[in-house]
Amino acid sequence: MSIPTATEKTGARTDEAADLIGNARERIDSLDDRIIGLIQERMAVSAVIQEARITSGGRRVNLSREMEVLAHYRDALGKPGTALAMTMLELCRGRI
Repeated sequence: MSIPTATEKTGARTDEAADLIGNARERIDSLDDRIIGLIQERMAVSAVIQEARITSGGRRVNLSREMEVLAHYRDALGKPGTALAMTMLELCRGRI
C-alpha cells in the first residue's frame, strides 16, 4: 500500500492547490484547538456561575440568559449559530 500524495490527501488537482489546502488545514486545526480551549474555559466559568446560583437558592439554569446567548449567536452567525449555541449551552449545563 502506497502513501497518499498531497493531492490525493487534499483532493486537489495541482501541487500548488494541495500545498495551499494543506497549509489552510493546519491553520484550521490550530483554530479548532483554540476554540475547544475556549469552550472548556467557558464550561469552567459557567460551573462557577451555576454553583453560586444554586448555593444562593436559585436554579441551576437561567433560561432568560440562555435566550440572550442564543440570540447573540443567531445574530452573529445566522440560523446555524442557534444550533451551535444550543450545543455549547448543553456542554456548559449540569456539571454540578
